[in-house]
Amino acid sequence: MKRQKFLSLLTACFILCITALSASAAVEYTIKVGSIVSDTHPDMVVMNSTFIPWVEGKSNGRIKVELYPNGQLGGDRELAESVQMGTLQIALPATSVLAGFDKRYQVLDLPFLFTTRDAAFEALDGELGGKLNSLLPDKGFGCLGYIENGFRHITNSKKPITHPDDLKGVKLRTMENAMHIAFFKRLGANPTPMSFGELYTALQQGTVDGQENPFTLIYESKFYEVQKYVSATGHVFSIVMLLSNKKFMDSLPEDLRKIVVDGAAEFVKEHRKVMPGSEEENMKVLAENGMELNELTPEQKKPFVDATAVVYQEFEADLTKEIMDLAKKAQK
Repeated sequence: MKRQKFLSLLTACFILCITALSASAAVEYTIKVGSIVSDTHPDMVVMNSTFIPWVEGKSNGRIKVELYPNGQLGGDRELAESVQMGTLQIALPATSVLAGFDKRYQVLDLPFLFTTRDAAFEALDGELGGKLNSLLPDKGFGCLGYIENGFRHITNSKKPITHPDDLKGVKLRTMENAMHIAFFKRLGANPTPMSFGELYTALQQGTVDGQENPFTLIYESKFYEVQKYVSATGHVFSIVMLLSNKKFMDSLPEDLRKIVVDGAAEFVKEHRKVMPGSEEENMKVLAENGMELNELTPEQKKPFVDATAVVYQEFEADLTKEIMDLAKKAQK
Protein backbone atom coordinates (compact mmCIF):
# COMPACT_ATOMS: atom_id res chain seq x y z
CA MET A 1 0.00 0.00 0.00
CA LYS A 2 2.81 2.37 0.92
CA ARG A 3 4.65 1.43 -2.28
CA GLN A 4 1.52 2.24 -4.33
CA LYS A 5 1.15 5.65 -2.65
CA PHE A 6 4.82 6.35 -3.25
CA LEU A 7 4.51 5.47 -6.94
CA SER A 8 1.40 7.62 -7.29
CA LEU A 9 3.18 10.57 -5.67
CA LEU A 10 6.24 10.03 -7.86
CA THR A 11 4.06 9.92 -10.98
CA ALA A 12 2.27 13.13 -9.97
CA CYS A 13 5.58 14.91 -9.40
CA PHE A 14 6.86 13.67 -12.74
CA ILE A 15 3.76 14.97 -14.57
CA LEU A 16 4.04 18.30 -12.75
CA CYS A 17 7.69 18.66 -13.74
CA ILE A 18 6.99 17.77 -17.36
CA THR A 19 4.10 20.28 -17.47
CA ALA A 20 6.26 23.02 -15.98
CA LEU A 21 9.07 22.27 -18.42
CA SER A 22 6.65 22.27 -21.35
CA ALA A 23 5.18 25.62 -20.30
CA SER A 24 8.66 27.04 -19.95
CA ALA A 25 9.74 25.65 -23.30
CA ALA A 26 6.67 27.16 -24.94
CA VAL A 27 8.05 30.71 -24.46
CA GLU A 28 10.17 31.33 -27.53
CA TYR A 29 10.40 35.12 -27.44
CA THR A 30 10.23 37.74 -24.68
CA ILE A 31 9.19 41.30 -25.42
CA LYS A 32 10.33 43.81 -22.84
CA VAL A 33 8.36 47.07 -22.97
CA GLY A 34 9.83 50.15 -21.27
CA SER A 35 8.15 53.45 -20.36
CA ILE A 36 8.67 56.43 -18.09
CA VAL A 37 5.00 56.51 -16.98
CA SER A 38 3.51 54.84 -13.91
CA ASP A 39 1.68 51.53 -14.00
CA THR A 40 -1.63 53.39 -13.51
CA HIS A 41 -1.12 55.63 -16.55
CA PRO A 42 -3.33 54.79 -19.58
CA ASP A 43 -0.24 53.64 -21.52
CA MET A 44 0.35 50.81 -19.07
CA VAL A 45 -3.33 50.16 -18.33
CA VAL A 46 -4.06 49.57 -22.03
CA MET A 47 -0.86 47.53 -22.40
CA ASN A 48 -2.20 45.21 -19.70
CA SER A 49 -5.77 45.14 -20.96
CA THR A 50 -5.12 44.90 -24.71
CA PHE A 51 -1.57 44.33 -25.97
CA ILE A 52 -0.46 41.62 -23.53
CA PRO A 53 -3.61 39.44 -23.78
CA TRP A 54 -3.57 39.77 -27.57
CA VAL A 55 0.09 38.88 -28.06
CA GLU A 56 0.40 36.19 -25.41
CA GLY A 57 -3.01 34.70 -26.15
CA LYS A 58 -2.81 34.58 -29.93
CA SER A 59 0.76 33.26 -29.83
CA ASN A 60 -0.38 30.49 -27.46
CA GLY A 61 2.29 31.53 -25.00
CA ARG A 62 5.15 31.50 -27.50
CA ILE A 63 5.64 35.22 -26.77
CA LYS A 64 5.86 36.62 -23.26
CA VAL A 65 5.46 40.36 -22.64
CA GLU A 66 7.13 42.07 -19.69
CA LEU A 67 6.33 45.68 -18.74
CA TYR A 68 8.87 48.04 -17.15
CA PRO A 69 7.03 51.28 -16.19
CA ASN A 70 8.07 54.12 -13.86
CA GLY A 71 11.31 54.81 -15.69
CA GLN A 72 12.81 51.59 -14.30
CA LEU A 73 14.99 51.30 -17.38
CA GLY A 74 15.74 55.01 -17.72
CA GLY A 75 14.24 58.12 -19.30
CA ASP A 76 12.95 58.38 -22.85
CA ARG A 77 16.43 58.85 -24.30
CA GLU A 78 17.80 55.79 -22.48
CA LEU A 79 14.76 53.74 -23.50
CA ALA A 80 15.24 54.64 -27.16
CA GLU A 81 18.94 53.79 -26.96
CA SER A 82 18.09 50.42 -25.38
CA VAL A 83 15.68 49.67 -28.21
CA GLN A 84 18.34 50.63 -30.74
CA MET A 85 20.85 48.29 -29.06
CA GLY A 86 18.29 45.48 -28.81
CA THR A 87 18.34 45.11 -25.02
CA LEU A 88 14.73 46.35 -25.09
CA GLN A 89 12.29 45.22 -27.75
CA ILE A 90 9.67 47.98 -27.46
CA ALA A 91 9.56 51.38 -25.75
CA LEU A 92 6.94 54.12 -25.53
CA PRO A 93 8.96 57.35 -25.69
CA ALA A 94 7.70 60.78 -26.65
CA THR A 95 8.64 61.31 -30.29
CA SER A 96 10.59 64.38 -29.20
CA VAL A 97 13.44 62.15 -28.10
CA LEU A 98 13.82 60.77 -31.63
CA ALA A 99 15.11 64.16 -32.73
CA GLY A 100 18.36 63.05 -31.10
CA PHE A 101 18.59 60.29 -33.72
CA ASP A 102 17.23 62.24 -36.68
CA LYS A 103 16.56 65.99 -36.56
CA ARG A 104 13.62 65.65 -38.92
CA TYR A 105 11.54 64.16 -36.10
CA GLN A 106 11.48 67.64 -34.54
CA VAL A 107 8.67 68.46 -36.94
CA LEU A 108 6.19 66.96 -34.46
CA ASP A 109 7.31 69.51 -31.86
CA LEU A 110 6.58 72.59 -33.94
CA PRO A 111 4.59 74.88 -31.62
CA PHE A 112 0.84 74.89 -32.24
CA LEU A 113 1.21 72.57 -35.25
CA PHE A 114 -1.89 70.59 -34.32
CA THR A 115 -4.89 72.06 -32.55
CA THR A 116 -7.00 68.88 -32.51
CA ARG A 117 -6.33 65.19 -31.95
CA ASP A 118 -8.08 64.29 -35.18
CA ALA A 119 -5.76 66.50 -37.22
CA ALA A 120 -2.70 65.02 -35.52
CA PHE A 121 -3.68 61.40 -36.04
CA GLU A 122 -4.77 62.03 -39.62
CA ALA A 123 -1.25 63.29 -40.30
CA LEU A 124 0.48 60.53 -38.33
CA ASP A 125 -1.54 57.79 -40.00
CA GLY A 126 -1.03 59.44 -43.38
CA GLU A 127 1.74 61.02 -45.44
CA LEU A 128 3.65 62.75 -42.65
CA GLY A 129 3.76 59.65 -40.44
CA GLY A 130 4.71 57.47 -43.41
CA LYS A 131 7.63 59.72 -44.27
CA LEU A 132 8.86 59.82 -40.67
CA ASN A 133 8.56 56.04 -40.35
CA SER A 134 10.81 55.64 -43.39
CA LEU A 135 13.63 57.35 -41.45
CA LEU A 136 13.69 54.70 -38.72
CA PRO A 137 15.08 51.46 -40.22
CA ASP A 138 18.53 52.95 -40.86
CA LYS A 139 18.71 53.72 -37.14
CA GLY A 140 17.71 50.18 -36.15
CA PHE A 141 14.13 51.15 -35.27
CA GLY A 142 10.62 50.40 -36.39
CA CYS A 143 7.29 52.08 -35.62
CA LEU A 144 4.34 50.02 -34.42
CA GLY A 145 2.00 53.00 -34.13
CA TYR A 146 1.40 56.43 -32.65
CA ILE A 147 -0.57 57.36 -29.56
CA GLU A 148 -0.86 60.58 -27.60
CA ASN A 149 0.71 61.88 -24.46
CA GLY A 150 -1.72 64.78 -24.71
CA PHE A 151 -1.54 68.53 -25.26
CA ARG A 152 1.29 70.03 -23.23
CA HIS A 153 0.51 72.72 -20.65
CA ILE A 154 2.68 74.86 -18.38
CA THR A 155 2.82 74.48 -14.60
CA ASN A 156 4.84 76.62 -12.23
CA SER A 157 5.07 77.71 -8.62
CA LYS A 158 5.00 81.47 -9.19
CA LYS A 159 1.94 82.72 -11.11
CA PRO A 160 -0.67 81.98 -13.78
CA ILE A 161 0.64 82.12 -17.34
CA THR A 162 -1.81 83.93 -19.60
CA HIS A 163 0.61 85.91 -21.81
CA PRO A 164 4.21 85.31 -22.99
CA ASP A 165 5.32 88.17 -20.76
CA ASP A 166 4.34 86.04 -17.75
CA LEU A 167 7.11 83.59 -18.66
CA LYS A 168 9.92 86.12 -18.51
CA GLY A 169 12.56 84.88 -16.10
CA VAL A 170 10.69 81.66 -15.29
CA LYS A 171 13.11 78.75 -15.07
CA LEU A 172 11.19 76.07 -16.95
CA ARG A 173 12.21 72.45 -17.28
CA THR A 174 11.98 71.25 -20.86
CA MET A 175 12.80 68.02 -22.60
CA GLU A 176 16.28 67.69 -24.06
CA ASN A 177 14.95 68.89 -27.41
CA ALA A 178 16.38 71.81 -29.39
CA MET A 179 13.04 72.98 -30.71
CA HIS A 180 11.40 73.10 -27.27
CA ILE A 181 14.36 75.08 -25.96
CA ALA A 182 14.13 77.47 -28.94
CA PHE A 183 10.45 78.28 -28.69
CA PHE A 184 10.47 78.72 -24.92
CA LYS A 185 13.31 81.20 -25.32
CA ARG A 186 11.09 83.04 -27.80
CA LEU A 187 8.41 83.14 -25.11
CA GLY A 188 10.85 84.72 -22.66
CA ALA A 189 11.30 81.71 -20.37
CA ASN A 190 14.60 80.32 -19.17
CA PRO A 191 14.37 76.76 -20.59
CA THR A 192 16.30 74.15 -18.61
CA PRO A 193 16.62 70.73 -20.27
CA MET A 194 16.46 67.91 -17.76
CA SER A 195 15.65 64.19 -17.61
CA PHE A 196 12.07 63.49 -16.56
CA GLY A 197 13.28 61.25 -13.73
CA GLU A 198 14.96 64.23 -12.05
CA LEU A 199 12.01 66.59 -12.45
CA TYR A 200 9.93 66.08 -9.29
CA THR A 201 12.92 66.64 -7.02
CA ALA A 202 14.00 69.68 -9.06
CA LEU A 203 10.54 71.21 -8.65
CA GLN A 204 10.42 70.33 -4.97
CA GLN A 205 13.82 71.91 -4.29
CA GLY A 206 13.18 74.96 -6.47
CA THR A 207 15.96 74.11 -8.92
CA VAL A 208 13.38 74.94 -11.59
CA ASP A 209 10.20 77.00 -11.22
CA GLY A 210 8.02 74.98 -13.53
CA GLN A 211 7.63 72.43 -16.28
CA GLU A 212 5.28 71.54 -19.14
CA ASN A 213 3.42 68.29 -19.70
CA PRO A 214 -0.07 66.95 -20.44
CA PHE A 215 -2.68 66.84 -17.66
CA THR A 216 -2.51 63.06 -17.14
CA LEU A 217 1.26 63.03 -16.74
CA ILE A 218 1.11 66.05 -14.42
CA TYR A 219 -1.35 64.17 -12.23
CA GLU A 220 0.34 60.76 -12.40
CA SER A 221 3.67 62.36 -11.47
CA LYS A 222 2.05 64.21 -8.52
CA PHE A 223 3.37 67.56 -9.65
CA TYR A 224 0.36 69.11 -7.92
CA GLU A 225 2.28 68.51 -4.67
CA VAL A 226 5.06 70.89 -5.75
CA GLN A 227 3.34 73.23 -8.24
CA LYS A 228 0.57 75.76 -7.68
CA TYR A 229 -0.48 76.92 -11.15
CA VAL A 230 -1.38 75.05 -14.35
CA SER A 231 -2.02 77.07 -17.49
CA ALA A 232 -3.70 75.32 -20.42
CA THR A 233 -1.45 76.65 -23.19
CA GLY A 234 -1.65 73.49 -25.35
CA HIS A 235 1.53 74.60 -27.11
CA VAL A 236 2.45 71.13 -28.41
CA PHE A 237 0.42 67.99 -29.01
CA SER A 238 2.78 65.46 -27.44
CA ILE A 239 2.98 62.19 -29.36
CA VAL A 240 4.23 58.82 -28.17
CA MET A 241 5.53 56.13 -30.48
CA LEU A 242 5.52 52.37 -30.06
CA LEU A 243 9.19 52.18 -30.93
CA SER A 244 10.45 48.70 -31.79
CA ASN A 245 13.82 47.11 -32.42
CA LYS A 246 13.96 46.36 -36.15
CA LYS A 247 16.28 43.36 -35.83
CA PHE A 248 13.99 41.73 -33.27
CA MET A 249 10.87 42.27 -35.34
CA ASP A 250 12.63 40.93 -38.43
CA SER A 251 13.73 37.84 -36.48
CA LEU A 252 10.17 36.83 -35.60
CA PRO A 253 8.51 34.14 -37.71
CA GLU A 254 5.93 35.69 -40.01
CA ASP A 255 2.96 34.44 -37.96
CA LEU A 256 4.33 35.85 -34.69
CA ARG A 257 5.38 39.12 -36.30
CA LYS A 258 1.81 39.58 -37.55
CA ILE A 259 0.48 38.92 -34.05
CA VAL A 260 2.73 41.62 -32.58
CA VAL A 261 1.88 44.13 -35.33
CA ASP A 262 -1.85 43.42 -34.97
CA GLY A 263 -1.61 43.58 -31.17
CA ALA A 264 0.05 46.97 -31.44
CA ALA A 265 -2.71 48.18 -33.77
CA GLU A 266 -5.34 47.05 -31.23
CA PHE A 267 -3.41 48.82 -28.48
CA VAL A 268 -3.31 52.04 -30.51
CA LYS A 269 -7.02 51.86 -31.29
CA GLU A 270 -7.99 51.32 -27.65
CA HIS A 271 -5.56 53.93 -26.32
CA ARG A 272 -6.95 56.58 -28.63
CA LYS A 273 -10.40 55.89 -27.19
CA VAL A 274 -9.26 56.07 -23.58
CA MET A 275 -6.80 58.97 -23.50
CA PRO A 276 -9.08 61.97 -24.19
CA GLY A 277 -11.30 61.03 -21.24
CA SER A 278 -8.25 60.57 -19.04
CA GLU A 279 -6.96 64.04 -19.92
CA GLU A 280 -10.32 65.65 -19.20
CA GLU A 281 -10.73 63.82 -15.90
CA ASN A 282 -7.20 64.60 -14.72
CA MET A 283 -7.60 68.28 -15.56
CA LYS A 284 -10.43 68.34 -13.00
CA VAL A 285 -8.53 66.23 -10.47
CA LEU A 286 -5.56 68.63 -10.54
CA ALA A 287 -7.89 71.43 -9.49
CA GLU A 288 -9.35 69.21 -6.77
CA ASN A 289 -5.81 68.65 -5.51
CA GLY A 290 -5.21 72.36 -5.04
CA MET A 291 -3.81 73.55 -8.36
CA GLU A 292 -5.11 76.80 -9.78
CA LEU A 293 -6.21 76.06 -13.35
CA ASN A 294 -6.49 78.79 -15.95
CA GLU A 295 -7.70 77.99 -19.44
CA LEU A 296 -6.68 80.34 -22.24
CA THR A 297 -9.12 81.75 -24.75
CA PRO A 298 -8.19 81.77 -28.47
CA GLU A 299 -7.45 85.48 -28.09
CA GLN A 300 -5.08 84.78 -25.18
CA LYS A 301 -3.31 82.01 -27.12
CA LYS A 302 -2.65 84.20 -30.15
CA PRO A 303 0.37 86.06 -28.66
CA PHE A 304 1.95 82.65 -27.89
CA VAL A 305 1.35 81.51 -31.47
CA ASP A 306 2.71 84.76 -32.91
CA ALA A 307 5.81 84.75 -30.69
CA THR A 308 6.81 81.22 -31.71
CA ALA A 309 5.95 81.41 -35.43
CA VAL A 310 9.56 82.28 -36.32
CA VAL A 311 10.65 78.82 -35.08
CA TYR A 312 9.16 77.33 -38.25
CA GLN A 313 11.68 79.25 -40.36
CA GLU A 314 14.56 78.67 -37.95
CA PHE A 315 14.23 74.89 -38.17
CA GLU A 316 13.26 74.42 -41.81
CA ALA A 317 16.84 73.53 -42.81
CA ASP A 318 16.94 70.75 -40.20
CA LEU A 319 13.47 69.47 -41.03
CA THR A 320 13.89 69.73 -44.84
CA LYS A 321 11.41 71.43 -47.13
CA GLU A 322 9.72 68.12 -47.96
CA ILE A 323 8.80 67.39 -44.35
CA MET A 324 7.94 71.00 -43.58
CA ASP A 325 5.55 71.02 -46.56
CA LEU A 326 3.91 67.83 -45.28
CA ALA A 327 3.54 69.41 -41.84
CA LYS A 328 1.97 72.57 -43.21
CA LYS A 329 -0.36 70.46 -45.37
CA ALA A 330 -1.48 68.61 -42.24
CA GLN A 331 -1.77 71.74 -40.09
CA LYS A 332 -5.35 72.37 -39.00
